[in-house]
Amino acid sequence: MVKMIVLAVVAVFLACGMVMHLRGKVRHKLLRQLFDHSTFMAPINVFMLAFSKVPRTPYLPTSTFPELAPLQANWREIREEAIHLQKNMQIKAAANNDDAGFNSFFKSGWKRFYLKWYGDAHPSAMELCPKTTALVKSIPSVKAAMFAELPPGAKLNLHRDPYAGSLRYHLAVLAPNDDRCLIEVDGQPYSWREGEGVIFDETYMHWAENRSEGNRIVLFCDVERPMKGRLSQAVNHWLGEHLVAAASSPNNAGDPTGIISKLFKVSFYAGQYRRRFKAWNPTVYKLTKFGLLAAVVVAFVVW
Repeated sequence: MVKMIVLAVVAVFLACGMVMHLRGKVRHKLLRQLFDHSTFMAPINVFMLAFSKVPRTPYLPTSTFPELAPLQANWREIREEAIHLQKNMQIKAAANNDDAGFNSFFKSGWKRFYLKWYGDAHPSAMELCPKTTALVKSIPSVKAAMFAELPPGAKLNLHRDPYAGSLRYHLAVLAPNDDRCLIEVDGQPYSWREGEGVIFDETYMHWAENRSEGNRIVLFCDVERPMKGRLSQAVNHWLGEHLVAAASSPNNAGDPTGIISKLFKVSFYAGQYRRRFKAWNPTVYKLTKFGLLAAVVVAFVVW
């Protein structure tokens, strides 16, 4: 009986993973997707998309969320605080490998300064950019916000974010206004323009790069996905507050660090040995990786 329940759970998990994998026009290779973090969230994300109150398209018009209008109306004031942070080197990579959500982005030059992450505003944000922090706080549907910098030459590789309970809003406060500085979501490109916003579904495959000579800074917000019915909305809200919030990362000492980011810091250093093993012999590394996976599958079947 227990084995049948486990098999059913695995079957549902794999089916949801395949639904998310086949979503859109652009995909990872199947084996790459199998081990991607978004696969482990697939059952939750299928639920979020099934009960979504807004279109499930790669991009949505900014009019979908009229409550965001004050951000665009005050983009110049937001820009002033962003530039001040940038000049003082506050928009930066995580200093202690304690950013579970975005650690891989730092390798290619991407930087961030958190205003909030599924909770109260970071103390450093209230001190260093009070106007923007207050604006964000006045919009309850904005669950997370940061300044994200993509300097010349920086690139984010093709990826999909793990949680479908939010939609991503970018307000360009500093941009080269150049088509060489762009994001592409499910194969559809968008070039940032100062003072303009864009909303997209970050669970579609997307990538970004800045091949221009100018810098790009956006006010980056996660906006809670509107859901059909009170129960589904309550589930989304609860997951944001208790699961996604656990990936909170600090700008400076005194800012909150969620349990996922704390554990990630430990796993990052442990993973250095794995990376050394992979660099020593990629073939042996792959054989070991898939051998262990096969052993787990065989053990389960025998059990």
